[in-house]
Amino acid sequence: MKKARIFLLVICGLLMTGCTSNKDSQIVNVLNWSSYIPDEVIKDFEKETGIKVNYGTYSSNEELLAKVSSSKEGTYDVVFPSDYMVELMIGKNMLEEMDISQLVNYENIDEVFLNQSYDENNKYSLPFLLATSVIAYNSENIPKITDYKDLLNPAYKNDIVLLDDERITIGAFLQALRYDINDYDDSHLEEAYNFYNQMKDNVKAFDSDSPKSFLITNETNIGILWNAEAILAQDHNSKIKIVYPKSGYALSMDNYVIVKGANHIENAYKFIDYLLRDDVCQKIIDDYPYISTNKNTSNYSEEELKNILSNGSYIKNVSENIKKFDRLWAKMK
Repeated sequence: MKKARIFLLVICGLLMTGCTSNKDSQIVNVLNWSSYIPDEVIKDFEKETGIKVNYGTYSSNEELLAKVSSSKEGTYDVVFPSDYMVELMIGKNMLEEMDISQLVNYENIDEVFLNQSYDENNKYSLPFLLATSVIAYNSENIPKITDYKDLLNPAYKNDIVLLDDERITIGAFLQALRYDINDYDDSHLEEAYNFYNQMKDNVKAFDSDSPKSFLITNETNIGILWNAEAILAQDHNSKIKIVYPKSGYALSMDNYVIVKGANHIENAYKFIDYLLRDDVCQKIIDDYPYISTNKNTSNYSEEELKNILSNGSYIKNVSENIKKFDRLWAKMK
């Protein structure tokens, strides 16, 4: 009788373990930028596939790296690093190789966005959306702005919001001085810091989650922010103008990658493939109008895209020299 009871307990335990395992397998753990995928898209994916999306966010590539690095292997399945961070994560052996045979909708990707220098042949990543940094300003209250140096005007005290992103923001100051966005020469970085010092009284806030809110609520009249954020602010107020600075701006390609040791790789591919669908991509760029990498849902003309790509600069991995940017950022903040 005792043996029979033990046998039954073992069987029940196995059944419970099986049920738990099956339940746990119906999830995908995603870490992405704030305000990047509409809630509707996530809910529709869950409804269509039965896979629960555990969705977290970050505000910078550095925050993404810190979260993944400090978490137990298998915590995250799909994340969306930008170009230079993809290269850095590859170097740290943090990514699974990308198996495009798992992606029915791979063919929807515009080839112009493939085979970038940070991951040639797209061995570890695929392009998701392209963001650009821009200047946005309220033309009702501010004279015409064409470049970063216009933001030094003392009349703009406490009237500017900057992206809370060290590589983009420091890069903008380097470009203002006609240096490369990835320049890490000590004297040039010091000049960039001095440029910020001339502007700092004009800076009200650093914000990467929703810098458009400062413009929409009239807390500031000027912002250096992402193109989609600027477009959404303009939708609220037609007086807001969007400027691609004459001295240059950042291009930031955000990518689908699967984290090394992901526990739900099959679901990760299902999630990526879902986002690659034409109708889903359209929903995403309707809500968050970054530059689509889907050739069937392009939201910029071929000529517009050519101009944007030719005049912007990608942030690149600067290896150990990132410490110079970290130190400068700490002084600025």
